[in-house]
Amino acid sequence: MNPFLQQHPEEDALKRTTPPDHRQTSQARIRIMATSDVHMNVTGFDYYADRPDPRIGFTRTAHLIRQARQEVVEHEALTLLFDNGDSLQGTPFGDWAAECALDDHPMAQAFNKLSYDAVGLGNHDFSFGLNLLDRIADQIDCPVICSNLRRVGPTPPLVQSAILQRQVQYDGTAQPIRIGVLSVLPPQTAQWEAHRLDGQAEVEDILTSARHMVGQLQQQDCDIVVALAHSGLVEAQAVENLENATIPLAALDGIDVLVAGHTHLTLPGDAHAGMTHVDHIRGRVHGKPTVMPGFAGSHLGVIDLTLEVSDGGWHIVDSYASLRSVWPEGSADPVPEAPDMADLFANGHARTRKRAAQPVGRVDAPLHSYFSFCAPDRGLALLAAAQAAALRPLLAGTEWGALPMISATAPAKFGGRAGPGYYTDVPAGEISMRHVADLHVFPNELRAVVATGAQIRDWLEMSAGLYNQVTGDQGTPLTDPQRAGHNFDILHGLSYQIDLSQPARFDVGGGFTGPANARIRNLASDSRPVTDTQNFLVALNNYRASGGGHFTMVAEAQQITLPSLRIRDILRDYLAGKLPRDPLEQAAPPFSLAPLGGATAVLETGPGAKAHLHELASYDPHILGKNEAGFLRIALTL
Repeated sequence: MNPFLQQHPEEDALKRTTPPDHRQTSQARIRIMATSDVHMNVTGFDYYADRPDPRIGFTRTAHLIRQARQEVVEHEALTLLFDNGDSLQGTPFGDWAAECALDDHPMAQAFNKLSYDAVGLGNHDFSFGLNLLDRIADQIDCPVICSNLRRVGPTPPLVQSAILQRQVQYDGTAQPIRIGVLSVLPPQTAQWEAHRLDGQAEVEDILTSARHMVGQLQQQDCDIVVALAHSGLVEAQAVENLENATIPLAALDGIDVLVAGHTHLTLPGDAHAGMTHVDHIRGRVHGKPTVMPGFAGSHLGVIDLTLEVSDGGWHIVDSYASLRSVWPEGSADPVPEAPDMADLFANGHARTRKRAAQPVGRVDAPLHSYFSFCAPDRGLALLAAAQAAALRPLLAGTEWGALPMISATAPAKFGGRAGPGYYTDVPAGEISMRHVADLHVFPNELRAVVATGAQIRDWLEMSAGLYNQVTGDQGTPLTDPQRAGHNFDILHGLSYQIDLSQPARFDVGGGFTGPANARIRNLASDSRPVTDTQNFLVALNNYRASGGGHFTMVAEAQQITLPSLRIRDILRDYLAGKLPRDPLEQAAPPFSLAPLGGATAVLETGPGAKAHLHELASYDPHILGKNEAGFLRIALTL
């Protein structure tokens, strides 16, 4: 066995090539380690359910980091550690830290304690605003990098790249090496976080920025260039303003190593099997070593490089990419937590749990998201009513106040890439702040638009693209895994049917698929058909109001200026009785799936759905068991 590229149980199923003998003294060795999309899942704890979750957590990732470092000490390999963004937002712990640990942020302390070499930024790192980001970045000892976001005005710019001057062992002596690091995030960040960044920052196309930055790093004599790409592996062709641009990014000359992220998937592994230019077994994109280390601290990415000197410079002659899980496949137990990391997060963890336990109000029935795509979701109806209750008094007496009111919501927890445990599940009875967070995960703000009937119809058509087309085939999966559940908007205050026998009118990128393609049937407001020229007042969140999720028809609607109001605070106040009950809370369920003469579709949902199966009675549900990922499969008759 090669002494540098250690074997690990979780990698045994992956086919590998035979690496060269790294004991030769004429070769230098570098081990790159990477985390991504931690989203403040630092403790391996589910704050929504108030219970440990050993499948995730930075306290366990830290153990893997130290283990990976220790393995190569005797081989005198240079080790580098990077984070690829979206570390600062995503859990109630992150919300607490952003409000109560401004000058001693626990994530900054963790990066320092583990000696990170560079930290890249993701779109959600801007969710609390630039001032807080600046404050946290100042606490981090290593460079905090964003290459394609530029600040507007006199404020200090973000660091756009870094050159790490290190040494490697070569022929028995320490030799200098210069490692350039760039970091890119989706250009859509300016749109998604417009309420935080508008007028303060601009985001450039990933590929344009990367080409420029690679040229600069090469001019400064960098031997290796590492791209921290907070971007997924989706499109293979280079077009402007790609959200998920890692594949064409890897094709750029001058980039040697990539860390991908944003989509919360994994590489190496089957998640990217069959993709053009991607070797999902060896972790290579356009032949270059690439890792994508999952979500919430679930994995550590490791890339081992072998270098030789030729033509007066360093060159990579071999590479090996792998992932290490905090709960390795086949193991009875997860890897242990790093004790010092657990101690570091202990105070914030305790304070977060205390804050999450604060009582808010009561609900008479369970609120869950197991059936959001096919049956009434009481939690979303409650959220819709809260948004409407907050909006009505703001616009009373204005030209918009007399318009028919609609409130748009979408599920925040719907399984998907986060797994079969990631669903809202609030029991009847007294509820606390953790339940409020469970009902609305994101730090969104309330927005309002005036939309025409034509825009409303296209809005619903874009949402209905979530589903697969169901024809005569039996057992078609109900939803398309390429569509995110948080882009399934439900427009409360309307009634409509979704006809799954028809193809989707819009593709995943918002592209029009054809005039004959239409799934929305019997669209009505107050029992009257909606016309194209009608106007509606719509309460919604800032993400969708900016067109997030490729909802261009929403971005084109008339925007109404509102004061800054967090939707989670609105929901808390509604549940506590500080806002009046809104008529939308008692409205009939907005949508139904049109009957298809007995065709069946298969819903994949969380195992907790069994307790609520009676809510699917109209579909004559039949449980088919669990799939390999642990999702419960339920056959529905349409």
